[in-house]
Amino acid sequence: MVFSDTINNSGMVQQVRDLMRVDANQWSTQKIANSTNNYHDLVTGFAIGADSRFQWDDTNHTKLPIGTTNLVGSQSDYSFLTDEQGNSIVTLTRIDMLTSTGVYTQLMEIDQKDLEGFGLDQLQIYPAMPLYYDKIADNIIRLYPKPTTSVTAGLKFYFQRTGSYVTASDTTKAFGVSPLIHRGYVIAAAYDGAISLGLPNVNLLAAEYQREEIKMKRYFADRNQDFDNKLTMKTIRFR
Repeated sequence: MVFSDTINNSGMVQQVRDLMRVDANQWSTQKIANSTNNYHDLVTGFAIGADSRFQWDDTNHTKLPIGTTNLVGSQSDYSFLTDEQGNSIVTLTRIDMLTSTGVYTQLMEIDQKDLEGFGLDQLQIYPAMPLYYDKIADNIIRLYPKPTTSVTAGLKFYFQRTGSYVTASDTTKAFGVSPLIHRGYVIAAAYDGAISLGLPNVNLLAAEYQREEIKMKRYFADRNQDFDNKLTMKTIRFR
C-alpha cells in the first residue's frame, strides 16, 4: 500500500479513488491516510483482544514491546503510558523485577477481586521487595508490598501498543499487518470518502466493508495455528 498521487493503479491511493470514482481534487491523499489510520486502530484493537497467547505487534515498529523503568523506594504506583518511541501503550502483559542476583524474576499478578475479605493495605504494612502487582488500569500498576529500596531499571515491563501510522507523504510504507487483510484498508478509506461526499456507491462499499471486517476478524481469531487449544480440567484443592 503506497501513498502517492503519482503511482500506478497498484498503489493504495489510486485504488481508493478508483472505487470512489473521484480524483485528487475531490478526495485528498491526507484524507485517505487519515481513514486508513483509523482502520488500523480497529485492526490493532481486534488483534490485541483476539488471543491472549499470541501477542500481536505492528511489524513496522523497530523496537520490541519491552521496556524498563527504575524501581523507586517507597513508591508503589507506576504508569507506563508510552514506549521509548512515543507509541501509546494499550495494555501490559507482564512485569518482571530485577533481583539482587542481577536477573529478572516475574512478579505475580493479583486483582482486588481475588482478595475478598482481605484489605489490600495489609500487603503494604511491611515494605519489602515486591512480589505482586495489581493492574489498576490498562497501563498503571501498584506493587505489593511497597519496595524498600531504589533499583536502576528495576522493573521490566512487557506490553502491547498502538500501530505504526502512515502519513500522506509516505510513498513506500505498508501497514504492519498480514498482506491477506490489506484490502480492508482500501475499502475502509473508500467507504469513509463515499459517506463524506454522499456518493451513490456508498451502499456497495458498505457491504464490501462488512465482508473485509469479517475476513480480518477471522484471520486474527485463527492465526495461532501452532497452539493446540484443548479444554483441560483444573484441580481444586479443598483444605
